Amino acid sequence: MWPGHWVAERLGVRLEGEGLRDLLGLALRRNPKRAHLLVSTVLGKHLPQRPARVLGAGRRLGERVRELLGAEEAARSAVLGFAETATGLGLTVAHSMGSRMSALHSTRRRVPGVRQYGGFEEEHSHATAHLLLPENPRLLRTDGPLVLVDDELSTGRTVRNTIAALHAVHPRDRYVVAALVDTRGDGDAAALEKFAAELGARVDVVALAAGRVELPADVLERGRELVEKYGGEQHGSEPATAVPAVSAVPKGTVRRVDLGWPAEVPDGGRHGFGPREQVRLEAALPDMAERVLSALEPAAVPDESAGTEPPRVLVLGNEELMYAPLLLASEMEKRAKGRAEVRFSTTTRSPVLPLDDPGYAIRTALRFPAHDLPRQAGPGSGAAERYAYNVAGQGFDAVVAVVDSEGDTPELHAPGGLLDQLAGCARQVLLSVVPAYVPDRARPAPPGPLHGPAFSSYARADVAWLLRDLSDIELEAPTEEREEAIQAGGAHYAESLPVEYQPSKEYQQLFHGALESAAERLARAVGTVTETVLAERGPRPVLVSLARAGTPVGVLMRRWARYAHGLDLPHYAVSIVRGRGIDTNALAHLAAHHDPADVVFVDGWTGKGAITRELAQALAAHPRFDPELAVLADPGSCVRTYGTREDFLIPSACLNSTVSGLISRTVLRADLVGPHDFHGAKFYRELADSDLSQHFVDTVAARFPAVRESAARQAAALAGADRTPTWAGWRAVEDISEAYGIGDVNLIKPGVGETTRVLLRRVPWRILARRGVGADLDHVRLLAAQRGVPVEETDDLPYSCVGIVHPRYTRGATGADGKAAR
Repeated sequence: MWPGHWVAERLGVRLEGEGLRDLLGLALRRNPKRAHLLVSTVLGKHLPQRPARVLGAGRRLGERVRELLGAEEAARSAVLGFAETATGLGLTVAHSMGSRMSALHSTRRRVPGVRQYGGFEEEHSHATAHLLLPENPRLLRTDGPLVLVDDELSTGRTVRNTIAALHAVHPRDRYVVAALVDTRGDGDAAALEKFAAELGARVDVVALAAGRVELPADVLERGRELVEKYGGEQHGSEPATAVPAVSAVPKGTVRRVDLGWPAEVPDGGRHGFGPREQVRLEAALPDMAERVLSALEPAAVPDESAGTEPPRVLVLGNEELMYAPLLLASEMEKRAKGRAEVRFSTTTRSPVLPLDDPGYAIRTALRFPAHDLPRQAGPGSGAAERYAYNVAGQGFDAVVAVVDSEGDTPELHAPGGLLDQLAGCARQVLLSVVPAYVPDRARPAPPGPLHGPAFSSYARADVAWLLRDLSDIELEAPTEEREEAIQAGGAHYAESLPVEYQPSKEYQQLFHGALESAAERLARAVGTVTETVLAERGPRPVLVSLARAGTPVGVLMRRWARYAHGLDLPHYAVSIVRGRGIDTNALAHLAAHHDPADVVFVDGWTGKGAITRELAQALAAHPRFDPELAVLADPGSCVRTYGTREDFLIPSACLNSTVSGLISRTVLRADLVGPHDFHGAKFYRELADSDLSQHFVDTVAARFPAVRESAARQAAALAGADRTPTWAGWRAVEDISEAYGIGDVNLIKPGVGETTRVLLRRVPWRILARRGVGADLDHVRLLAAQRGVPVEETDDLPYSCVGIVHPRYTRGATGADGKAAR
């Protein structure tokens, strides 16, 4: 039954308009200014709803705003959501617009020490005062449109009040009002048009559904009579038809669960919330969701043998705190996989009459004292009673109450408080407290990129390094010492650096010879992969190379785009660490300065595909970034975007920093890299006399004219080909692992580039080489001979060669044949 039938029948309210009934129910307000309440079925405020549906509605609204404005205008916009109902909706809309702007929501909480930017009144509301408290006032002083987000647009008075107040401070040409439903009458629509004309600005309205709410002339009187009849004379008392009092239900347990909230990430948009904060929050969500699900399972999950349904779990946000609990609930919903049926809603200040009827939107109500008033009391703080609707009697096995630290007061835990009330509704209640974010003027600014020549030997325009400079810190350790620590489980490979290999004259000659012979083939692969990227991810992709092997490739792709198309593409280098993921602070920087959809991740080559999988896994929490990797060579058949799938020598693999801008491998260690820092790396300035970085890219780029046409033909051929990854390389590695009795596939490094890395950085056990491969492996054979490592030739190998790290390494316990001494 439609959850508005009861009110429509008795109050004489009619909803006219396609789609309105799909998004709205009806209830009776305890408010002398309005008799009825439009209850959204997709907002996640009064009605518990699937998180996916709540987010889906907000995302659709954001997409409609983006379609109205266009990508460029959307990118220059600012977004303002209305408290309390649209705090989460506003941030969802902003995030879904795909733009780089930040979002803010109004608030009714006064925050000591934070300067007020402005305020406005919501005339029909039970709590009328709205404050604007941006951490950075420039957030509301953009030169683009301002998008105002609310759950419903009923009369437009609040919108007009808001625009008037903000326009007086910072005039602009265009405003957009985005609402889930637009129910204005003709007079209200005309009033907004007249207001816009007087203001000299354009005001557009976007909604998921639009129509009219037809009310009888005596609606207020009839509403008061219904409230008195079904709600009793005492304000807020339970109606006679409500479910049994919650005190009659056995009390459940209440305990805390630490979410592991990321340091200094805002709890919402009260002071502003931008793409940098979004990325950091997304990165933390999987762990937070697992913490909650794991805490629920022992008490909330029934015995599978009993054949019962999955437990119903409600994630309950708190008034303006909607966005963070919503994303937590969404992540729990994704990960539950039969362990729980997750719903989301929040508490509210709105007094509404509850009535247990299937045709009425608000079936039950919990009333409890406001638990954040002691710290925020003052004019405009609102009534001292709060509500949670449709929680009692709805069959929830567990409730996860999410509050901020300002609301974690004795009132929250007292008899009759929110937690006590929830314990009467579910057998398990978990409390998770999010730190209330307060702007700190002394907080350091986010890090910015590093450039050459101060950091790296590349020109400033070639690449921006999203890294922290650790050049003055001693991080190198002997290869054997590092290998033993890594295999013993006492260290991660990214916590230290190998001593930089200093090539002999013979080895340097091999590099120069390999570069000269492979330069044209390299140039063709560069052209092919760049043309593919421009055709499929254009017109102006943002190249983001995986430091450091991907960086020379990113530099070359940027040069090709400039040479062949006159494009000056942005190019960044970021860190990704196997087992630890990609640098989320670097992602945050990218999201703050570019549309994530334009980002193309670049690497030199694929081996068995470990980094390809690492990237996909790391970006699963950041869906705006495309995890597809573009590489020069894909011998393992791990990606769709490549220059070639041949396993040939890319000469940059022959050397370390001296062919990669004099930059070390990246470092990730807790005592060196803080929560807001980029991953670290060193700039080896002392190796400048040996640097070949510019020589390498100049030599390859000099061949661009010779291969321009053939690269374009190759890219065109690939466009029509089936490029679905087969992961043949991964299967080959598994076969080698089984044949040689190696339990850890991470010790098997396939391909010329990876084999070279084994010989330069690790303790090699043996090299497998495909019979008949000639000069491409000359440097491999030389390095193997220098280190006393056997090279075995074989006919059954999809790669030119495979390097195997010693699987049971202990210093001093191996012979020249690579076998462990026993």
